[in-house]
Amino acid sequence: MKPDDLPSDFSSDPLLRLRREISDEASQCVACGLCVPHCPSYRVTLSEADSPRGRIALMSGVAAGRIPMNARFALHLDRCLTCRACEAVCPNHVRFGQLIDDAREMISSPLEVRGNNPGVRVSRFRKWVERELIAQPSRIDALRPLLRFYQRSGLQKWVRKSGLLGKTNLALLEAQVPFIDQPRSSSWSVVYPAVGEPRGEVGLFLGCVARVADATTLDAALFVLNQLGYVVHVPPAQTCCGALHQHRGDMDAAAQLERQNVQAFAGLDLSAIITTASGCGAQLSEYSSFSGWQRETRGEATGPKAGGETTRRSPPKVLDISEFLAEAEGWEDTRLQPLPHKILVHEPCTLRNVLRASAYAYKLLERIPQAQVVSLAGNDQCCGAAGTYFLDQPEISATLLEDKVTALKAGQACYLATSNVGCALHIAAGLRQAGLGIEVIHPVTLIARQMGMY
Repeated sequence: MKPDDLPSDFSSDPLLRLRREISDEASQCVACGLCVPHCPSYRVTLSEADSPRGRIALMSGVAAGRIPMNARFALHLDRCLTCRACEAVCPNHVRFGQLIDDAREMISSPLEVRGNNPGVRVSRFRKWVERELIAQPSRIDALRPLLRFYQRSGLQKWVRKSGLLGKTNLALLEAQVPFIDQPRSSSWSVVYPAVGEPRGEVGLFLGCVARVADATTLDAALFVLNQLGYVVHVPPAQTCCGALHQHRGDMDAAAQLERQNVQAFAGLDLSAIITTASGCGAQLSEYSSFSGWQRETRGEATGPKAGGETTRRSPPKVLDISEFLAEAEGWEDTRLQPLPHKILVHEPCTLRNVLRASAYAYKLLERIPQAQVVSLAGNDQCCGAAGTYFLDQPEISATLLEDKVTALKAGQACYLATSNVGCALHIAAGLRQAGLGIEVIHPVTLIARQMGMY
C-alpha cells in the first residue's frame, strides 16, 4: 500500500483525510512480525488477521478502497484490546494505538454511506450510557449510595444466586461490581491541605468508574499525598478521560472531554496531575490540548500590569500515583507498619506499554517492611478487561482472564497489587468465581493501610 494510492486533494473531505492519515501511518509497517507473538488476541485465535501486522494490512486496504469496510473487517478490529504491546516492541515505531483509533473512527463515521457500513454496531444504550452517565461525574457519584443499598439489602446476593441475568452482558457487568465502600467524605473537596509544612501542590484526577468502584483508592491517594506534605487539588469540573469514547471511534466526544479536563486543571499551579488508574493516565498523557496550557498570574500592585494577566507555561506532568510517590519527598518522616506477606504485582497494559512506568509500583511497595514484592507471571499479556472489551469480546476476555487466575494460583500470595481499576475489577471477579481469597488492591491503598489510614 502506498499513500499515493489516495488522492492528494482531501482538504474538503474529512473522511478522505482520515483515510490518508491511516495510509500514511500504515505504510511505516514493514511486516517484520516482531509484534505478532506479543499480541494477546493473536495468541488466542492464531489468526493473522487478529495480529497487529494483519490488522495494519486490513486497515491499509480499507483506507485505499481495496478491501470492503464490512462487518468482518470490524470484527478483527474489535478483537484488538488496544493494549499497545505491539508498539513497545516495534522497531519502526509504528503508532498502532493511533492507527486503531483512526480506523474505528473511520468505521463509525456518519460520512460513510455504504450499505454495509458496520459503524451502527454500537447500541444506542451504550452510547447513552457513555454520554449521559460516564461523561457526567455528578451522576456517577450519585450511583454510589444506590449500589451500596443494592449490596447491603441482600439484593445482590439474590440476583447472583438466582441467575436472573443469565449469560447476558448485564450479568458480566454485574459480576464485576465490587464491595462499594463509603468514602471518607460524601463529596469531593476542592482542596485537601498538606499535613505539616507543604512540599508542593498536585492535582488528582478522579476518573469516572473509580468514583464508584474504587473510591477507597482515591481516598488512599489523598491520604498518602497529604501525609507526605502535598496539597492536593481536585477540580470539580473534571470529567471522564475520554478513553472509552476514543477507542470506539467517537473522537468528537473524546475531544470534548479532553477540553473540559484541560480547562478544569488549567487555572492551577501544579507540579503534576496524579492518576490512580493507568488507563486514565495513558489517555491524559496524550492530550494534545495541554500544549496550549495557560494560567493567570498576578502582577505587582503598583506595577503597570497590576490586576492580572494570562501567561503560557509548560503543562504539569501526568504521572501515575506510584511513579510520583516513588520519587516524592517526605518518606523520612513516615513510618510504615510491617507486612510479612507476598505481594504479587500485576502490570496493566497502559502502565507497561504506554506510560512505561510499571517499575515504580515495585519501588513503592518495597517501602513496606518485610513485604515480599514479586512480579506476577505473564505480565507481558493483557488480563482481558481492556475497558469494555470484556463485554464486547467475552470469549477472548475469559481466556485471558483464566491465564491470570492460573498464574495467581501458582503465585500463592495474599495480595495482588494492580494500578488500574478496570484490571482490578476484572481479575477480582475471576478470583471470586475461582473461590480464591486473594485480595486485589491498588499499591497506594496498601501503602495507606500500612501508614495507619485504616
